[in-house]
Amino acid sequence: MTQFLIALAGLMGAAGVVLTAAGAHGKPGAGLDSAGFLLLIHAAAVIAGAAAARQGIVLRPLGAVALWGFVIGAGLFAADVTARAYLGTRLFPFAAPAGGLVMIASWLVLAAAALAALRAG
Repeated sequence: MTQFLIALAGLMGAAGVVLTAAGAHGKPGAGLDSAGFLLLIHAAAVIAGAAAARQGIVLRPLGAVALWGFVIGAGLFAADVTARAYLGTRLFPFAAPAGGLVMIASWLVLAAAALAALRAG
């Protein structure tokens, strides 16, 4: 599972670089740079979270929920912004806000996973 999450983080990082470049050169002002930055930040968070889970710094089951939330939330947000920029339509109604809420919840779950590991440790 950890290797798969890290592979997804690599894809998120690559997509993040592409979107920030597209925001700077292809579609300035379309929000692509923000979507790219969110992918890049959350790709790094997935890698760090996976390492923390392996070391027992966060409780694994809760940590896994948080990491999958980072992947899904950032993916939803970036896909919706990209669809609006290039297709002129949303991925689906409220996709970007839903992705944002998933990311916020995932950060809170990660905090809970760290506190749970501390309590169990």
